[in-house]
Amino acid sequence: MKKILPYLSVVLLLMTFTGFAQQKYITKNGEINFEASVPSFEEVKAKNSTVSAILNADTGEFASLALIQGFRFKVALMEEHFNENYMESSQYPKAIVKGTLEGFSMDGLSESTTEYSFKGTITVHGESQPLETIVTMAMIDGNVEMNSSFILKPEDFNIKIPSIVSNKIADEVTVTAIYTLSEK
Repeated sequence: MKKILPYLSVVLLLMTFTGFAQQKYITKNGEINFEASVPSFEEVKAKNSTVSAILNADTGEFASLALIQGFRFKVALMEEHFNENYMESSQYPKAIVKGTLEGFSMDGLSESTTEYSFKGTITVHGESQPLETIVTMAMIDGNVEMNSSFILKPEDFNIKIPSIVSNKIADEVTVTAIYTLSEK
């Protein structure tokens, strides 16, 4: 069952975009990085390179799904604490972003980057919050390249940071997302 859950989540994510004639771009190898480091303390940084995403090229709808246990840290103990104590990844196994790229048009994409405003929601640790950010996009070798960066606060997602380590973790987490989406 645990092996089926990630695939089932991707199928459900893909089903949110109904319609047979719509042009879609997808990936299962998107990348999300985050950093919550503070000066003079150990680096708090992780990377997940197995993020699924889909873009409906007709409507500008976009969705992304990252399994929390997919984040990798330099220090194994930090990864263990992240999953067990902070993110409670067995109870809250995924992070989901859903929304729309405002004014999106495939005709507007070229090898030069174009900026779009993204408005939607992000769900982390069972809590959903509005998400507005700028996404840069380009069409490179028939693939849609998407990049974005935004700030999240653990407290907005009911993520408790114990006081003993709170001065070693930033109050704001910088998140970057990088996707190369291919036509389905």
